[in-house]
Amino acid sequence: MTKFLIFSFYLCAGKHVSTAFMIKKDLTESEIAESIPDLWQPLTEEQRAYLAQNFTIQKYKKNETIYCEGETPFHLMCLLNGKVKIYKDGVGGRSQIIRVIKNKEYFAYRAYFAEENFVTAAAAFEPCTICLIPMPVIIKLIMENSELAMFFIKQLSKDLGISDERTVNLTQKHIRGRLAESLLFLKDTYGVEGDQCTLSIYLSREDLANLSNMTTSNAIRTLSNFAAEKLIIIDGRRIKILDEEKLKKISKIG
Repeated sequence: MTKFLIFSFYLCAGKHVSTAFMIKKDLTESEIAESIPDLWQPLTEEQRAYLAQNFTIQKYKKNETIYCEGETPFHLMCLLNGKVKIYKDGVGGRSQIIRVIKNKEYFAYRAYFAEENFVTAAAAFEPCTICLIPMPVIIKLIMENSELAMFFIKQLSKDLGISDERTVNLTQKHIRGRLAESLLFLKDTYGVEGDQCTLSIYLSREDLANLSNMTTSNAIRTLSNFAAEKLIIIDGRRIKILDEEKLKKISKIG
């Protein structure tokens, strides 16, 4: 049964107010274990009981801001369903999408470990459900459980490797290579639909451009070229990949 329902409001740089709502539930241990298996598995029974007392679920609407650049971090977040983008506002109001979050992936905790405010922002690509655990709770568990500490060391190391690779891809590749890499990146992250071709995420041209570090007009033109070369099929925001091998070659050539 639901214990309580409260509405939360966040103001981001005076531009955006979130109306996401938080739900505190009496979840069974099996439900929590299914939601956050990587955190749950290494814990003792006593630690699991402690974590269960601090497990909160929050829902966000499409395009709602989850956290803002410059805010003080307080929660570890895990995406339970939906899709989330991590981005940074750049010069002239342009945004750069740093990475995208998939189901059961943890985020929003690096800044707390670094004892700094968020250097990025996060928003929902589509309606999503996120689990929030206060970082002091995570720190307490890490201090008590070396296996959990190793989990976070591995996660941060993987994230750093991905970040390094993305930096090279977005700064050294030409437009075609960047867009091809982004399409493959989305396929690897979110998969495809039942036809085994259509990406399971429908991005606006602006978001696709922000993911690929290019202008929206360049993204539209390059997508049209890919379609003319029969590498993809475009149907509104739906993109079908027809020739993945050719896209991989374009991505590698840069």
